[in-house]
Amino acid sequence: MSKEIEVLKQAVIDGDADAVIDSAKKALDAGINPIEILENGISRGAQVVGDQFEKLEIFLTELMLSGEAMMAGLNVVLPHLKTEDVPQKGKVVVGTVRGDVHEIGKNILKSLLVANGFEVSDLGVDVPTSKFVEAAEKIHADIIALSALMTSTLGGQKDVIDYLEQTGNRNKYIIMVGGGPTNQGWADEIGADGFAETAPEAVRLAIELIEKRRN
Repeated sequence: MSKEIEVLKQAVIDGDADAVIDSAKKALDAGINPIEILENGISRGAQVVGDQFEKLEIFLTELMLSGEAMMAGLNVVLPHLKTEDVPQKGKVVVGTVRGDVHEIGKNILKSLLVANGFEVSDLGVDVPTSKFVEAAEKIHADIIALSALMTSTLGGQKDVIDYLEQTGNRNKYIIMVGGGPTNQGWADEIGADGFAETAPEAVRLAIELIEKRRN
């Protein structure tokens, strides 16, 4: 990993927005691919912060600072992503489930999905269960991606799947789950189609699941 990427990752962890902006610009000036900057710099830094928060090693204020720093970095890098020549791969609804207002991972996932040819409808945070389904129906989504960063809000992911089952719509959509407290065991327990630990892994999984369904 390049020095510029390492510095960027640490700046996200430190919640230093100015350093994130500076290191992101230096990485771009060094000719590093914007997707690599997102995946190996910003995303990996955000993953560390999410893990620290889940383990109660940092406070909410520190998490929020890192989130602001991450967004500052995204604003620098995103204009340099070339998406016009990327084949359209599918449509995804993303959001953080009911009761959860954290969006670091969700925002990175959205950026990487767009960069890889997905049309994304971002519902934001604290999203009511039914709104995920309404949005998916509106854009004819292939995937609903559910984010949760707190153990206390994990149930919101299950609620969406249960709602789809109750309304007879479960088989219409691929359901992916992610966020600090999620894991493969939880995904299996609630009947999700996929789990990814990081945003880059989630993008690769989304491509794989869509190709599998279409074939």
